Amino acid sequence: MNDGKLLYTVPEAAARLSLSRAKVYELIRSGALDSVRIDGSRRIKGQALRSFVDGLGRAA
Repeated sequence: MNDGKLLYTVPEAAARLSLSRAKVYELIRSGALDSVRIDGSRRIKGQALRSFVDGLGRAA
């Protein structure tokens, strides 16, 4: 996930994670994936994607 982008749209983040758009929104709502709102647009930081992936399997 090191393509140089700082912020991803929800569809872009979903594609990077190989998940559906709905699942990404669910992760955001649950607090499992951090996001920010910029003038009504939801964005996910590249660092938040990396942290989410790095944390997978730890809570199992």
